[in-house]
Amino acid sequence: MSKGERRRTRTRSTIDGLPDDVRGQLDLKLADTANTYEELAAWLKEEGYAISKSAIGRYAIRSNRAAQRVAETIQRTQAIAQAVEQHPELDYTKAASMVLMDGLMQRVSTAEDDFAEMPLDKAGRLIASLSRNATYEKRVRAELKRKAELAFDQMESELMAAIKQHPELAGELHDVLARAREKVLDDGEN
Repeated sequence: MSKGERRRTRTRSTIDGLPDDVRGQLDLKLADTANTYEELAAWLKEEGYAISKSAIGRYAIRSNRAAQRVAETIQRTQAIAQAVEQHPELDYTKAASMVLMDGLMQRVSTAEDDFAEMPLDKAGRLIASLSRNATYEKRVRAELKRKAELAFDQMESELMAAIKQHPELAGELHDVLARAREKVLDDGEN
């Protein structure tokens, strides 16, 4: 492959060239398992389209894979929505990243041919992008923790100044703030 040449990454079949209404009818006929690929090839020939039974079989496999991926995505999305509903404190960004990572890992585990054909520079960009996301998440968490610590320090200073004339309350307030700080900062790290 020359430097300027680019490989085609999308499969294109003769069925993709069919008019939408004919392809729609074919999809309906494929859904009925009583129809054989040979019968469907004969039907298409009667309609004026010479398409082999093996091309129909490959199209059916691709269509089934796409439908299965959509169904799996819907199922994962529903599971996340249900988890978020049951646990409102759940971090939406982290949940979405987990779904994306799960989908990517499934894709990676079944994509040997795709990776064999993927240009090295594209693979490098994907790896760099994933690394940037992880670094960004760590940076955001550290910044949030720093801001929470500053806010607690400021709050403690203001409250302590306000209750100086009540020393017994100062100790209790300090303990309450310490517990709140610990809970907020510990929860923020999960």
